Amino acid sequence: MTDPLPPIEILVDADACPVKAEIYKVAERHRARVFVVANSFINVPRDPLVERVIVGSGFDAADDWIAERARRGCIVVTSDIPLASRCVKAGADVLGPTGRPFSEASIGMALATRNLMEDLRAMGEVSGGPKPFSPRDRSAFLSALDVALNRLKRAGFGAGAP
Repeated sequence: MTDPLPPIEILVDADACPVKAEIYKVAERHRARVFVVANSFINVPRDPLVERVIVGSGFDAADDWIAERARRGCIVVTSDIPLASRCVKAGADVLGPTGRPFSEASIGMALATRNLMEDLRAMGEVSGGPKPFSPRDRSAFLSALDVALNRLKRAGFGAGAP
């Protein structure tokens, strides 16, 4: 007999995540475990499936914590492209807060675009940041998270609690 697959876990790069409330709602419906990872205190619901993880203030401490635990059966929520790349390589499903999925096929282009924009900003060619987060982004994220959780369940990954 084979061992059952591990429970589904959602690892959240929480410091600047605009969809934490949506993650809690969808995770509760699917009974998935959520780890909210940040460098400082963040309020989380009083729910045994939601755990706050406060990491040290070191550079990339939250990213390192998440990347070390990313695996097949995990969903990582981040807008950090280098972290997304690390987690995709570890086998995790990775979603941006706009619902954009990162995959082996797309992460290379995402990294190249990020690096190009960083270089252009450093030369003063581009100013400003990403466009404002919209209700459409929130809706796309909710849909993408639900799809990812259902796909993992169909693949045999379990719930976080009975």
